[in-house]
Amino acid sequence: MAELGRLVHLSQPAVTERVRKMEMAGFIRGYRAVVDYQRLGYGLRAILRVGRVEYARIVKLIEQMPEVVNAFNVTGGDHWIVEIAVIDVEHLDAIVTRFGILAETSTSIVLNIPREHATVLPARREDIKPAIRKVTGR
Repeated sequence: MAELGRLVHLSQPAVTERVRKMEMAGFIRGYRAVVDYQRLGYGLRAILRVGRVEYARIVKLIEQMPEVVNAFNVTGGDHWIVEIAVIDVEHLDAIVTRFGILAETSTSIVLNIPREHATVLPARREDIKPAIRKVTGR
C-alpha cells in the first residue's frame, strides 16, 4: 500500500482505506499471482475456437482440464474461445482432440504476447471518440 500511495501521491492509510472501499463495493473481486507458464513447463499457449456444442458438456470439459487458462462463451461463428497452456505439440494435439470430439475446432498457436494483464481504468463515455464523424444534414 505504501508503494501504491507513492505512485498516486496519497498516504498509505488513505490508499488502504480507498482499496478497502473498492473491495467492499465489489470493484476489486480478488487478488492472484501472475504465473509464468514457461517456468512451469508449458512451452506453448494456444487459442482454440470451438463451434456449437451443448453448454453443459463443454463447461464440464473445461472444468476438468488444468490446461485451460481462460474460456469465453461468445457470439458469432465460434461459440467458445478457449486459451490453453500445453507442454508441446503432442500435448496440444491431445487437448484439441478432446475438444474436437464435442465440436468443430480451429486452433492458433500464440507466438508472442505484447499486452497481457493490462490495467483497466474506469469507463467514461466522454473518452469514447468515433473513428469517423457522422455527417448529418443539420
